[in-house]
Amino acid sequence: MEMWFSDIHTDGVKLSIRIEEQLFSSQSEVQRIDVLESKDFGKILVVDGDLMLTERDEFIYHEMITHVPMAVHPDVKEVLVVGGGDGGVVRELIKYDTIEKIDVVEPDPLLVEVCRKYIPEIAASLTDERVQIFHEDGVKFIRSKGDAYDLIIIDSPNPFGAGEGLFTKEFYGNCYNALHEDGIMINQNESPFYTEEAFQCQRMHKRIVETFPICRVYQAHIPSYPSGHWLFGFASKKYHPLDDLDKVGWKLRGIRTKYYEPRLHAGVFALPVYVEELLEDVEE
Repeated sequence: MEMWFSDIHTDGVKLSIRIEEQLFSSQSEVQRIDVLESKDFGKILVVDGDLMLTERDEFIYHEMITHVPMAVHPDVKEVLVVGGGDGGVVRELIKYDTIEKIDVVEPDPLLVEVCRKYIPEIAASLTDERVQIFHEDGVKFIRSKGDAYDLIIIDSPNPFGAGEGLFTKEFYGNCYNALHEDGIMINQNESPFYTEEAFQCQRMHKRIVETFPICRVYQAHIPSYPSGHWLFGFASKKYHPLDDLDKVGWKLRGIRTKYYEPRLHAGVFALPVYVEELLEDVEE
């Protein structure tokens, strides 16, 4: 008998992947966690029924949410990752020997341990000596921080349920306060393709535009995510994502990637017309 996992994108659309084996399934105090094995996407991490990452294409998401700001900000030393219990963002951050501190706020300790056991090639990064994990609510954690970080990466779940507080204007304002005077905030901005997620994209962008002086949206193609077309938000107190890009400096670091490259950088900020129109509607 064949076993399939279906990730629901809309009431009428789902992505179905044939599963070879269910490796783990449990309900934590925070959420339900499943790890599945597939032929085409490798291991799949599922949280509360939603696909979070697959071994096959997770590198795209994690590289694009990390290296874009790192190629712009000239001196990142202190980083906060909100979410990120799988270790993918941290794996990319520890490639930079100039970073001194990485705080990870992941409310679910079971998620971290499950990822360490079943996807160690991603989660092993969490043992780096610069990493400190706080099993706390990200909304509450950020309230107590002021002038503490050069870079904040919001590796959040979908803007529903337990993670909804990570998408409020108050939260973005607290992130602004937690950043140094030249800090950058990056958030995953959902897909602009389907109507409901397009609304979430607009809502996030509107709240960030109202908080940061420099706000731009960029994109990547992630096959396992809804529609495959995914957006990220770049918000900064000082640095412009294109004008302040240091292509040569980033290349000289010798960092190995599979998706991000400085020659790709400008292109990802060149958005399709329908996405520009979505964002312009709320910018006004």
